[in-house]
Amino acid sequence: MILNVSGRTDIVAFYTPWFMNRYHAGFLDVRNPFYPKKVSRIYFKDVDLIVFCTKNPLPILPYLKTIKEKIVFHITLTPYKKEIEPHVMEKKKIIEGIKKVAEMVGIENTYVRYDPILLNDTYTIFYHVKAFEKMCFLLKGHVKHIIISFVDLYKNVLNHAHHLNLKSFTTNDYEQIAKYFGIIAKKYGMTIQTCYETMDLTKYGILQEPCISQDYAYQLTNKKFKKWQARKCGCAQMVDIGVYNTCKHLCAYCYANYQEKKVNENYKDHDPNSTMLIGHLQKEDELLDRKVT
Repeated sequence: MILNVSGRTDIVAFYTPWFMNRYHAGFLDVRNPFYPKKVSRIYFKDVDLIVFCTKNPLPILPYLKTIKEKIVFHITLTPYKKEIEPHVMEKKKIIEGIKKVAEMVGIENTYVRYDPILLNDTYTIFYHVKAFEKMCFLLKGHVKHIIISFVDLYKNVLNHAHHLNLKSFTTNDYEQIAKYFGIIAKKYGMTIQTCYETMDLTKYGILQEPCISQDYAYQLTNKKFKKWQARKCGCAQMVDIGVYNTCKHLCAYCYANYQEKKVNENYKDHDPNSTMLIGHLQKEDELLDRKVT
């Protein structure tokens, strides 16, 4: 089983004590976001690989040596200011966190996500090129792999349209970004790939590869399961243990906070000693052990 921690919220940044409590307990419960009365119980003895996705790796660092499973980190580092990322920590601290992660889990298992790329009057192509080169310069020797994507019009993005003032991407915009990013990544000895993007930018040195491919999962775990078959994006199947509308970063481009007003309400219902991230197991819940996949 591959555990995604998490695409639905930033567990590392805001809920590390809960995660480590569950890890030491040996299991956790995850409520189905589409059928809330159905709850899956996941046992860590069945977990082969943990993929940590975060904007702030610092809270989990003291515990990494106690985690026995293979670990991959996807750490998002974007150049936006407080009007777009109101509660993301200082970028210099994220940089230092990335370096420490690479030391602990290995440079090959540390991915930086410059994701998503959006354009407006402030965040122009020129702005992104400068920011991307600065990031690569600061991370040279600590990171080999960078993943990029372009902003999608999720519900939360539309809710913030009044201050995002997004500019639609043209074919030339995509190509200009790819051209300069490809040159910069090569200059600093890094690979760069897109995340679930349909345009072909390979002529600029941008790889079209899954974030977590089946082959990569096999290299890490020496295991292959039928249900690790690729999703639509090409990634191996993962089990996400997060909860939507619970990430306190409140980034204006986020897809996982589609009802931002509920974030603080949900956070108040978080108990680090509960078996589940938000709330508690109820008598009427249908609890099922998650099958090994």
